[in-house]
Amino acid sequence: MTETRPIATGAANSQFLATLQSGLTPRQISMDDSVRSAYAVDQAPILDFHLPLAVVWAETVEDVQHVVRSCAAHGVPIVARGAGTGVSGGAHATEGSLVLSLERMNRILELNPDDETAVVEPGVINAELNAAAAEHGLMYAPDPASFKTSTIGGNVATNAGGLRCAKYGVTRDSILALDVVLADGSLIHTGHKTFKGVAGYDLTALFVGSEGTLGIVVGVTVRLKYLPPEVHTVAAFYPDFRGAAAGVLAVGRARVQPAIMEMLDGGTLAQLDLLHGSDLSSRGSALLLVQTDGFGAAAEADVVRAVLAAGGAVVTKEASAEAERLVELRRHSRGAEVDDEYRVGEDVAVPRSRLVDYVAGLESIATARSVSLKVVAHAGDGNLHPTFWVERIDAMVDDDALSRLNSALDDSVTLALEMGGTITGEHGVGQYKLRWLGLEQPEPVRELQRRIKDLFDPAGLLNPGKAI
Repeated sequence: MTETRPIATGAANSQFLATLQSGLTPRQISMDDSVRSAYAVDQAPILDFHLPLAVVWAETVEDVQHVVRSCAAHGVPIVARGAGTGVSGGAHATEGSLVLSLERMNRILELNPDDETAVVEPGVINAELNAAAAEHGLMYAPDPASFKTSTIGGNVATNAGGLRCAKYGVTRDSILALDVVLADGSLIHTGHKTFKGVAGYDLTALFVGSEGTLGIVVGVTVRLKYLPPEVHTVAAFYPDFRGAAAGVLAVGRARVQPAIMEMLDGGTLAQLDLLHGSDLSSRGSALLLVQTDGFGAAAEADVVRAVLAAGGAVVTKEASAEAERLVELRRHSRGAEVDDEYRVGEDVAVPRSRLVDYVAGLESIATARSVSLKVVAHAGDGNLHPTFWVERIDAMVDDDALSRLNSALDDSVTLALEMGGTITGEHGVGQYKLRWLGLEQPEPVRELQRRIKDLFDPAGLLNPGKAI
């Protein structure tokens, strides 16, 4: 079993900070309370707040190695961090930890249009990589809703998904190689620049989604895809959310592979109208948004329109400006709120054949537990993001309301697992979802994962208490 070394305190803490500062410039380290507080959490609910000992901004691979070696020598846990856009608590500071920010390692080191690859540092913003690739008619396919602010390193850590997952897959499907600093400060390179390669165990895939618990990614080689020459968007409005879920299956039976296939329920449409001045809720109580791309985009869109109209949807043929607006609205469909103890967005996935059943189950859970519900979904791959919430009463803690909220969350996860689903489709386990991990993975599997963790991080200093 992993055993974390004693946390540095008092004189030992001073010695650690002195060691740390010896290899960094003053602008790379902060012990200011406001800075430590800002970097102590990501966007997930906070279960147990801890201020880190310090915040360090690495600017080179050597900086990361120095930080890791300093922490290893003094028994200080390390929480690596990108932009802090995660929603599972994977970047929450733990007791006595150091937060290591990689946001300043933000260079695109290489972009090879002929090989259709790029090599980037972990702090590169997803959207910036896409902008650079677009100049060559290419794109980086994974596109989480936070793509304008989230980093490639953070995307790798959580195996992030996004709207285009239905056709192009999640982050792991676009990663060819990684440069990783291990728990002892050594640097390794995994993978290859070729699209194919089966030599040895696939350590690259192992690191993707490991949430910084096995090593710290300092370089990423990605596979790029062709930027589609044509994109068509179809908006189908339904009288209820279950009808939209049925439309997803109908498109699949027509054997069309959309790039984007998203569902938004009535509560989400109403919120978008309030925030953005749109009129979506007047056009239906649920929206199925389908985007086809490539040279066959128009023909595929025609099939989609016919199939959805036959299923009772009011199908619109959107102009390109409206299509892009709908996609942007979907990207911001969680609204401006951040999850907290009163409002929690989940990340379950179920087999697509069970979408209709699961949506019905969510509605029943919300009614039975007397909580509010809104749902958006990456319907093309069965990944749903239900948000449950209860209202605050005069800013006071309502224990009964919180109990009902947590019961609804438990019920939604249990139902997803009963249908052959998973507790997280793309956000990661982090800290928040550990409560449900044992429901999905039996003890022999979890023990095997703990043994892998012990092999890579015997002192248990890399992002302890997360992922497994």
